Amino acid sequence: MPMKHRFMFILVPVLLFWLLSGSPLLAGEHHYRVYTVEISGEVSPTMAAYVKRALSDIPDGDNQLIVMKMDTFGGRVDSALTIVDLIVNCRKGETIAFVTKKAISAGALIALACDGIVMKPHTTIGDCAPIMVDSKGPRMMGEKFQSPLRAKFRSLARKNGYPEALAEAMVTADMEVYRVVAGGRTVYIDDVEYAELDKSEKAKITSKKTVVKKGELLTMDDTEALKFGFSRMTASGLADMLRSMGITSYDIVPVKRSWSESFLRLLGTIAPLLMLVGLGAVYTEIKAPGFGAPGIVGIICLALFFMHQYAVGLAGYTELLLVLLGFVLVALELFVLPGFGIAGIGGILCIITGLVLSLQGFVLPDPAMPWQTDLMVSNVIEVLSAVLAAFLVALFILRFVLPRLSVVVKGPYLETTLHDARADSRAVGGARAGDVGVAVTPLRPSGKVKVGDAVYDVVTEGGFLEKGARVVITAIRGNTITVTGEGER
Repeated sequence: MPMKHRFMFILVPVLLFWLLSGSPLLAGEHHYRVYTVEISGEVSPTMAAYVKRALSDIPDGDNQLIVMKMDTFGGRVDSALTIVDLIVNCRKGETIAFVTKKAISAGALIALACDGIVMKPHTTIGDCAPIMVDSKGPRMMGEKFQSPLRAKFRSLARKNGYPEALAEAMVTADMEVYRVVAGGRTVYIDDVEYAELDKSEKAKITSKKTVVKKGELLTMDDTEALKFGFSRMTASGLADMLRSMGITSYDIVPVKRSWSESFLRLLGTIAPLLMLVGLGAVYTEIKAPGFGAPGIVGIICLALFFMHQYAVGLAGYTELLLVLLGFVLVALELFVLPGFGIAGIGGILCIITGLVLSLQGFVLPDPAMPWQTDLMVSNVIEVLSAVLAAFLVALFILRFVLPRLSVVVKGPYLETTLHDARADSRAVGGARAGDVGVAVTPLRPSGKVKVGDAVYDVVTEGGFLEKGARVVITAIRGNTITVTGEGER
């Protein structure tokens, strides 16, 4: 056989083996698309809606990475769990949590849901204890709140091969974790598990070191996260991370917030204020004659509030219809039905129920998710506070603001005043203080009273009076006739 043929006979099989085995050079030639999603600021329903949209917009394909750029102190547990489920169920590429500054509390939960964690130098991750803020300040929630979160952390740690005991130590301070070396193998176990080891198992231990002390929550910097097996590497930036992963050919595709999502994020921060102003303005419009600025302001504020809650998936048509029904019932009670009874109370309850449901993604709390109970209580308190504050603000506007608006509204006005007039004399249609009459309309507090054959516009001194009630004129000041119930004198 000629030398050339023998050389080809040897070279061809070698090349085939090299190609089929997947050489490093060819592996490096794969072109990747790297999608980046920002997880920054407070973890909230707005963020969950953004992550859902971002992941759905990423097309299916090979050689794709989805990088969650983490910089958050945490936020709502329900929103964090929604984001966790979205990431865990994502099948469009490998997900990497790239901690650029911090991934604390709910941020740590989201980071553990990704397929891998990479951290920048001097960044931190951990401390996911459930916290509730009340009148006494922040306080850590009890065992029934920590238990389901620990189970979630264990599940995510098991999925990615992280030490389960250390993952649980991010949630619960009432546990101690040891680094144990036995038979050349290093494991992390908590104090309860260590106490249950028999003598033969303890005899095999060659080293035992406390990693997390009781009373502390695990919070790791980039070096500790790498040492404990949570972080794959410490990288100075996205390019450094990709280079360390052997990816040299790639396109970076940022999945940015749209202008509408940025607007929703702004609305989320002022949602309680929108609710308060909207309720107060609508109540002011109901009590004031005609339809003007308060009604327009109220409708705009409540529309923006419900638009935000609907967009982030917390409110639907049911909640909106409940609130609208509530306002209709309140207006019916004020203008049509006598007294204040079932319609008024039912209207207020409808408004409160609709607003509470629009602040949460469930109707009744799930016993398996105990934080939902606290969230519902917090929402009820927030709505009741807004309703009370709106009522007080509306009364202030009706009493002090609206009567003075004529000062800034252009005339023409009459220059003459009634300063020297005797308004409490017979000039006021013949009415005098001490006269007895009958209410011909409900007095709430204003209305009409018939004294003799004449009908006067009057105002009550205190509470509301029903139609037909006997009243007594107590004072006449200017054009204002003040009355009280005959039995209240």
